[in-house]
Amino acid sequence: MVSSDQRRRQLAREKFERQQQRREEARRRTRRLTVVIASVVAVAAIVGVGSYLALDGDGKKDKSDAAASASPSASPSASESSAPEPALKIDKKAKYTMSLKTSQGDIGFTMDAAKTPHTTNSFKSLADKGFFDGTKCHRLTTQGIFVLQCGDPKGDGTGGPGYTIPDENLTALGKAGKDGTVTYPAGTVAMANTGQAHTGGSQFFLVYKDSKLPPTYTPFGTMDDASLKAVKDIGAAGVAGGAADGAPKKAVNISKAAVDKS
Repeated sequence: MVSSDQRRRQLAREKFERQQQRREEARRRTRRLTVVIASVVAVAAIVGVGSYLALDGDGKKDKSDAAASASPSASPSASESSAPEPALKIDKKAKYTMSLKTSQGDIGFTMDAAKTPHTTNSFKSLADKGFFDGTKCHRLTTQGIFVLQCGDPKGDGTGGPGYTIPDENLTALGKAGKDGTVTYPAGTVAMANTGQAHTGGSQFFLVYKDSKLPPTYTPFGTMDDASLKAVKDIGAAGVAGGAADGAPKKAVNISKAAVDKS
């Protein structure tokens, strides 16, 4: 016959075993949740990579942007660019200002030819020819990265001048962190590209909020305060259709672009 003391010990042991079992089940649930969270973070990182690689320039779109459903359509191969870049005619020691008259107000930024001679010279040459006149800023992103992308004569992310220019000034924003990115500060103007080196053409993006990107996009301009505010207002209005990546709800049509020595 079981004594009352033995019964109490048995009940205490069973209670302890049940507590241990519940704790182990809780640990397993925590481990499963950690795996799920890690998977979500990994997917978000992949989508982020797709987003920044989708900053198309004037060559074929990198295949890794398949993760970004709103990325632009494929562009012609960079190797198909048949024209040479314009001959260097600018003063490589000077600063230049690019002024855009748009349907959302004037937007301007300063370029330092000493740091980005090829980019500055190309923009000066294109603006002098009226290349940007009558074009639109075709892409706005409002999640992960915060940019307004312009400079495509086709308006769909596939157009360019028919030539490419070399990357420049890539160390200006510092060394990449462990995640492979640097911060492109609000007010920065940088070249879009295909995700491959030296594939910039005429497409560029205006950063209206600090954005983390790989240091592979030539930072060549800085917006003034009024211009940054104008782009922020465009960003605040969002993307047409409510997505996070696509045509801006406030259409940005460029009527005239000019580049002048500061």
